[in-house]
Amino acid sequence: MKKIILLFVGVTLSFNSVNAQDVLTTEEMNSVYKKEKHHNKRVQPYAPLRQADVMWSRKIWREIDLRQKINHPFYYPENDGIAHTIEDRKSLIDVIYSAIKEGSITAYGNASMDDEFREPMTPEQIKTIGGAKETIEESVNWDKVAEGMTEEEALERSVVKTEFNRNTVKKWRLKEEWFFDKQRSVMDVRILGMAPMQEDRDEVSGQLTGGFSPLFWVHFPEAREVLINAEVFNLVKNDAERRTYDDIFWKRMFGSTIIKEASVSDRKINEYMIGLDGLLEAQRIKEEIFNIEHDLWEY
Repeated sequence: MKKIILLFVGVTLSFNSVNAQDVLTTEEMNSVYKKEKHHNKRVQPYAPLRQADVMWSRKIWREIDLRQKINHPFYYPENDGIAHTIEDRKSLIDVIYSAIKEGSITAYGNASMDDEFREPMTPEQIKTIGGAKETIEESVNWDKVAEGMTEEEALERSVVKTEFNRNTVKKWRLKEEWFFDKQRSVMDVRILGMAPMQEDRDEVSGQLTGGFSPLFWVHFPEAREVLINAEVFNLVKNDAERRTYDDIFWKRMFGSTIIKEASVSDRKINEYMIGLDGLLEAQRIKEEIFNIEHDLWEY
């Protein structure tokens, strides 16, 4: 009797396992193995830091140009406004914007003037990010007029939605703080905030002006909880070793240009230097930070 029961249980379990194998998720159908590396990955906490341990610090602003080859993973895949073109990864603006709409990340407005996270955006303001809007168009149904209605009675209204074209975000601005931690004897950096930058258009002609404006700011430590599970393409073309956006920022695997340092006048570099002089000034600031750490040691 026991053998019969065991045989029945074994057949039932094998039948259920066969049926379970037949039901595959979209992710499993697009890979030869089940990927679990980045599912529910936890944020690596920062090293403890006390004010007494910080011997020196300076705030730096820099911009990441997504048109540079090293920064392409931030931009692609492009989004047509309806659906993601690739299921297993998203562009950085798709990740951040989706999290803002869900309420997982707080967006801060007045981005051009305020980068200190003082003005959280309201739900109504979030709906207008990047030029998104809803307009009401009125039109006369002439068929109803022919049936005897007046033009006012035959007037029909429809809501026309203009979506935020996320493909126009081709730069990101970072606000970060460099500091020397004497407890660990290292020069370290932590990103404080990030802002997507959209290409500017002339209001009359609609032509691109060549400039970029920040749309909103997000507090980077808060955004890390979302970025840690958002996969990004590996430029060495190894799909088995995918990284997340948090990995990219943690390991500083991006190209950028310094646009501002904390100063008494609080000016960007392009406000007092232009062209090649501006690039040389950015390089000078970078080398100055390196030399500060280098000069702390004696050989």
